[in-house]
Amino acid sequence: MTFQTDLHGGGASLAPDPSPLDNAVWSALAGPHAHLAERVGRAARYPDDVYAYAALADPADPAGWADLRTLVGPGTTVKIKPVEEAPPDWEVVGGGIGVQFVDTALRAEPAPEAVRLGPDDVPEMLDLVARTQPGPFRTRTVEMGTYLGIRYRGRLIAMAGERLRLPGWTEISAVCTDPEHQGRGLATRLVRAVAAGIRERGDTPFLHAAPGNANAIRLYESIGFTERLRGRTLLLRSPGTNTNAGLL
Repeated sequence: MTFQTDLHGGGASLAPDPSPLDNAVWSALAGPHAHLAERVGRAARYPDDVYAYAALADPADPAGWADLRTLVGPGTTVKIKPVEEAPPDWEVVGGGIGVQFVDTALRAEPAPEAVRLGPDDVPEMLDLVARTQPGPFRTRTVEMGTYLGIRYRGRLIAMAGERLRLPGWTEISAVCTDPEHQGRGLATRLVRAVAAGIRERGDTPFLHAAPGNANAIRLYESIGFTERLRGRTLLLRSPGTNTNAGLL
């Protein structure tokens, strides 16, 4: 089952309909994040220091896989989702399942204590991510959207922000809290605050979680997110030999 956007209601409503969420990375790279995209034909990817994912306009189209091979080069590992299987000449070296949630009843509101984070805050953001492991976050991920943080005695202790942005939707990501400050509702306040900004421009929030992250799933469902789908991520190696391997 999929969900159809209901911007007037501030969330998503149950209604089967084709959605950009079905292929969210492609929808972002071919849409609002086109300025960040590296693209060849029907394949695109984010720069590795922004978000280490690629996407195809149609994973069932062999031409798209040929474009992706041209884009990444031979013997190169690449993450792509959602893809159930790859052509036989692509080597599967890893993968997993992600759970996608959409806002159906979230109360979005500003957090007065939250501050906007930017490039100057990236070292602190990376340190917090390293200690909490909320998911992929790179040196330029902050360029994907608005990131908010909460500080205690000048130290960054919690953050959340925007990652994928596609027509009508924006993903909330990098939701994390320093272990010494968990249990205070900081993550919830930041998710609500990021969602408020998303709603202001007419988008609906969505997010992803690993199926084994019971604490995150419980939090998201308790504040108004509903599971929409589960999709596979594959880590693949492109056909051919990387002639630059081992060179300095």
